[in-house]
Amino acid sequence: MAFEEFKENLLQADVNIHGYIESSEEYIKLKSFKALMIGVLYITKIIIIGALLGITLLILSFAFAFRLAQVLDNTFYGFLIVGGFYALVALITYVFRSKLNGPLLRKFSNYYFTKDDTKKL
Repeated sequence: MAFEEFKENLLQADVNIHGYIESSEEYIKLKSFKALMIGVLYITKIIIIGALLGITLLILSFAFAFRLAQVLDNTFYGFLIVGGFYALVALITYVFRSKLNGPLLRKFSNYYFTKDDTKKL
């Protein structure tokens, strides 16, 4: 009789283990899908917003360059000043690129390691 109870408990434990493994597998799939979709949505938003900002910056740069050209009475110098400004911004960004790593790493690690699932995308 004790052997039958032991056998029954062992079979029940086996069923519970298989159920746990299956539910854990589904949970991992769901969690990885959620992480993947958050990444895809962020990349999509960054691409869309970046493209719109890029177009806006391009148009404003042309407008400013043409205005400088009118003031200086030379189109070449107007565009040269605007181009030089962007080259200066690029150079400053390149020089201080390592200073960007810390804040970006902190921001993304705080987001990644928070357990709050109520955040909106």
